[in-house]
Amino acid sequence: MSLALDPAAQDLLFREARTANTFTDEPVTDEQIRAIHDLVKYGPTAFNQSPLRIVLVRSPGARERLVQHMTPPNRAKTAAAPLVAILAADNEFHEELPRLFPHFPQAKDVFYASREVREKSAHLNAALQAAYFIIGVRAAGLAAGPMNGFDHAAVQKEFLDDDHTPLMVVNIGRPGPDAWFARSPRLGLDEVVTTV
Repeated sequence: MSLALDPAAQDLLFREARTANTFTDEPVTDEQIRAIHDLVKYGPTAFNQSPLRIVLVRSPGARERLVQHMTPPNRAKTAAAPLVAILAADNEFHEELPRLFPHFPQAKDVFYASREVREKSAHLNAALQAAYFIIGVRAAGLAAGPMNGFDHAAVQKEFLDDDHTPLMVVNIGRPGPDAWFARSPRLGLDEVVTTV
């Protein structure tokens, strides 16, 4: 065994995990979301920054407002998923750095005084955290359906503010009937790894 992780866990998180397109109506609880967050908050980021913000879309009215901003192929599955999360980057994440990176509290001002620099860093590190979140959803025995097909500006205006940039919308729940497309190919090691 080259991997320390149990083969069943490897399958749950990666090999057998898929992007779900349909879901059962079994609810996703706040306790499940708390457990997911409590696990994935430990994923590494630059300077331990935590720019990911999650908006859970639970109410029917909020769901209706979100669905109208999804591209047509994503509307029905977003309307039907037990839970939908908007994952966004907080461009003012640096305000928390003195607490999150206490051995160098000056990082807030030394590296992130510029809004442009903050936005780039927030986008990269929130995207990392979004990937951890998706793996956490899988670790909870649920399926995730991450999507980028939506009107980003409209979702930002409807659910966020100028300091938060939407990255993706994720449908969450137990997979329903015909939830999966056929497994798509992946690149092999020799196509992605170069040794120098």
